[in-house]
Amino acid sequence: MAAISREEVQHVAKLAHLALSDEELERVGNDLNRVLEYFNALQQIDTADVPPTSHAIPMQNVYRDDTVGTSLTTEDTVANAPDGVDEFFRVPRVVGDSEV
Repeated sequence: MAAISREEVQHVAKLAHLALSDEELERVGNDLNRVLEYFNALQQIDTADVPPTSHAIPMQNVYRDDTVGTSLTTEDTVANAPDGVDEFFRVPRVVGDSEV
């Protein structure tokens, strides 16, 4: 399996909007390569006779009755917001025109 290059780590860091130092790029690259080596080792294991599972132990959902209860009014809810406008919460913009 091919190792992850420094350029690939930089590209992923840029996509995640992470500013990594040279030392951090090196450490993250090494960590990612160790993870890939571990996955490669796991792929060598014969699992032909192992049935697929979603959990290691049997699981069962526990449901409760869906009952109508009281809740806060819109005014009471927005009153607790640091920046409420009419019946809405105003939050800082997180999606922008940044270069990726």
